[in-house]
Amino acid sequence: MDRFSAVERALRGAPPHALLEAVRDALIAHYTAVSVDLLVADYAMTILQPVHPLADTVEPVPVHGSAPGRAFGSQQPYVEKQPRGTRVIAHFPVSVRGDRIGVLTVRLPADGYTLRTERELQEIAEILGHEIVVAERDTDLYLQARRASRLTLAAEMQWQLLPGRSCSRPEYEIGAQLEPAYAIHGDNFDWSTSADHLTLTVTNGMGEGIQAALLTNLAINALRNARRAGLSLADQACLADQAIYGHYHGAAHLSVLLLRFDLATGDAEIVDAGSPKMWRLRNGKPEPIDLEAQLPLGMFEDTLYRAQPFSVLPGDRLFFVSDGVYDAASPAGERYSDKALARAMTATRLLPPSQVPRAVLHELAGHRGPVAAEDDAMVLCLDWHGRR
Repeated sequence: MDRFSAVERALRGAPPHALLEAVRDALIAHYTAVSVDLLVADYAMTILQPVHPLADTVEPVPVHGSAPGRAFGSQQPYVEKQPRGTRVIAHFPVSVRGDRIGVLTVRLPADGYTLRTERELQEIAEILGHEIVVAERDTDLYLQARRASRLTLAAEMQWQLLPGRSCSRPEYEIGAQLEPAYAIHGDNFDWSTSADHLTLTVTNGMGEGIQAALLTNLAINALRNARRAGLSLADQACLADQAIYGHYHGAAHLSVLLLRFDLATGDAEIVDAGSPKMWRLRNGKPEPIDLEAQLPLGMFEDTLYRAQPFSVLPGDRLFFVSDGVYDAASPAGERYSDKALARAMTATRLLPPSQVPRAVLHELAGHRGPVAAEDDAMVLCLDWHGRR
């Protein structure tokens, strides 16, 4: 058995809580590694935290300005060479289909670090990412490591709803982020892909705390139930509308934007149910997209919804933001969507979608100034490449 297969087998057979120990022992035995560490990104995507039984005693690493952060941001291996040249410290992104989890750091002798070794370690980091996703069904270890502080119960419920924070396929790339990460209420996003279609849901929550989280949970699961039953986009909205009205009788409602893209053609259909806002960056020019506004889900009984046609071209970048973004005001009273959002879209045009939401939310904090946020903020960025 070759050394790569030996490490892979060790990971496949490891208990859910012992993936780091398994990969560490295997890399020491088969790659002469000196030490192996696993860092995972926190919910705010600003620091990388160690997966370690005594994690509270180990300092987190900032995403920006650190060597592991360079590997995390670029999604490429980054190698530090020691002054005397006897050892190298190599950092490898741990990701699953574009969803960035963290960084695997391996220290090993410089003479043992070849191009082949780098390729194998990069693939091992990817395998580790897949094993972490599976292991999270059975252990809290990796979810606990992501927390820089305690989540509110509402935030716990919202994060458990998400499909991930980024996703990539040849036809598209998605990146999304929620703030405040440790105390979100009702904003959310969801996506599902098949061989030929991408379905995207962006939710602008109503209310605060547990009530907002419960409302969003009901809506997202109702939409998933309708989508998995094979219903059309308009019928998905109708079923979720009935579920929310049946429970709240109009006392609570939810703004949702539903989209379904044909991966082969870029043709799409949209249901705008009192939605979050949508912008497009095409040929470097940002512009808001006016949609056919319909009633939010759950406002009235038996509301009918219509899907409107839309299309995207290769090279288009779509932005979806909640009212906590576009309605945020500067100390002088200027809304973020008046001018600042367009500037932020243009300024981040060279970043990959996985990094764009964090950058836009950072700009939003600067626009808002010292004033505390009054609402959730959600940013989702979609790059459309099209099918070749």
